[in-house]
Amino acid sequence: MELSFSYPELKDLVAGRKIAVAVSGGADSLLSMVLLKELGADVMAVHGCFLGSEKSALAVAGLELRCAEFGIDLHVLDFKAEFDKMVIEPFIKDYLKGDTPNPCAQCNPQIKFGVLYAAARSFGAELLGTGHYVRIVEHPEYGRMIARGADLGKDQSYFLSLVPREDVLNAVFPLGNHSKTETYSELKKRGLKIPLSSESQEICFVPDDDYRQFLIDRGVKLPGPGDVILSSGEKLGQHKGLWRYTHGQRKGLGIGWREPLYVIEKDLKRNLLILGTKEELGASGCIAEKVNFLVDFDKWPETVRIQTRYRQRSMSSKVRLDGDNLVFEFVEQHSMPTPGQIAAVYTEDGAVLGGGIIRKAL
Repeated sequence: MELSFSYPELKDLVAGRKIAVAVSGGADSLLSMVLLKELGADVMAVHGCFLGSEKSALAVAGLELRCAEFGIDLHVLDFKAEFDKMVIEPFIKDYLKGDTPNPCAQCNPQIKFGVLYAAARSFGAELLGTGHYVRIVEHPEYGRMIARGADLGKDQSYFLSLVPREDVLNAVFPLGNHSKTETYSELKKRGLKIPLSSESQEICFVPDDDYRQFLIDRGVKLPGPGDVILSSGEKLGQHKGLWRYTHGQRKGLGIGWREPLYVIEKDLKRNLLILGTKEELGASGCIAEKVNFLVDFDKWPETVRIQTRYRQRSMSSKVRLDGDNLVFEFVEQHSMPTPGQIAAVYTEDGAVLGGGIIRKAL
């Protein structure tokens, strides 16, 4: 099914309206800001400082120049305390309880569409513009909702599945129908220098993507060693602390065996790292908690598409509501979902029904 825009032209929606664009200093948000200005919106730029790093200072310096070129007011806001409380502290707590958290699950609803969007509204903004590669569509069955971006290789709807419905539908995504290649092409055409030319795919606050060293440097009191066992109960050796391992991990286990072994479970109560073979990595379903409904659950189809990792295709699943949790029964063969990661739920045609945090695999 082809999903249509909920408005005939983006220009019709934004012309003359006050829109705050969340600008990071990267290519995507820069082009979004410029496109909205060209479409006749009354644009302001909002940059949140989350870490106080040299990279952030470089971003602000570049954004000041770009905004001056277009006559756009730039608001630079200090959200370091909020970011630490709402993103970094939950990240640490989740690792300590044995999960593998996705900090974007907290950052998007709490920070970008939370405190930053609230600040933008206090400045008079009606809508929030971002550089996400997602679309807002008018679905024939479910009405206005967000959907995958046209560039499926860059689509970021997975990360927005936890943003409350009212907030995400008050946002504007100018890049939803564009590809990353087109973004660079459009910036080059306009002669625009990107403040932060290199883009990291890693966790922004974890240097070199080494979360283990980050936790150590943070001074977190970390659990110590314990036994490594097979799923059958056979002891294989010692682990260095359960927080050092993630579900599905194969490399770096330090265990020799006749065939490759993977982390299939972490037993915090007994401080056990449980390993199994590749055949044991499958799952028949999972449970997701902290659910965000972008469409009321009673309107969901019985069979949905579920995506449990960013770089994974969505797969068919039955779904039911159990109290406040979603229970998925996989229709297709599925690798074991990782507790702490996002479970994003889609229609067959790529519109987002909602999302939750994976509590456990079944």
